[in-house]
Amino acid sequence: MRLRLTPRDTTYFDLFADSAKHLVTGANLLGEMLGADRATRKEIGKRIADAEHAADDATHTIMRRLNQTFVTPFDRDDIYMLASHLDDCMDLMDEAADLIVLYKIDELPARVSDQVQVLQRAAELTADAMPRLRSMDSLSEYWVEVNRLENQADKSHRKLVAQMFDEVTDPVMIIKLKEIIDTLEDAADAFEKVANAVETIALKES
Repeated sequence: MRLRLTPRDTTYFDLFADSAKHLVTGANLLGEMLGADRATRKEIGKRIADAEHAADDATHTIMRRLNQTFVTPFDRDDIYMLASHLDDCMDLMDEAADLIVLYKIDELPARVSDQVQVLQRAAELTADAMPRLRSMDSLSEYWVEVNRLENQADKSHRKLVAQMFDEVTDPVMIIKLKEIIDTLEDAADAFEKVANAVETIALKES
């Protein structure tokens, strides 16, 4: 770790940790939505939207602080990048949940649960990693595992698309389902971008 001669505003670490907690909430609610009936899904969707609004507030707090402080714990552009990628994760999970409700999907393909399980695990790992930005210790296992999970999500996505085209005969339903599973795949990609941002920051600070 390189020597610093100026004090650091450590509030950012708490703000990143707070932001990541909302991702765990969102991913777990998404998991609840899979096994719920249509009416319950609508209620769960509102709770995911609430988590998304809370995540937005956390992101806005980070951005405001970035504009108000001169000394930051690491590069300002990296703070912006990390905050933006965390926000993207929540936005995409909220979007997927919203599509499930709006499209009035009665039954999702079984393999969708594989996608959501990846998001749940990635969210847990991200929430665990954010507080460790203070010391930059033991973070390599985090980004390696999230990258592995994203590769797993890619495989699940391909299998799911193939299965959908084999088993679903209604072309309108195919369009609806594909948009949902593509959005879930985008969410997995967003978690990988968070991990890549953490890796970039850790390498710069080492």
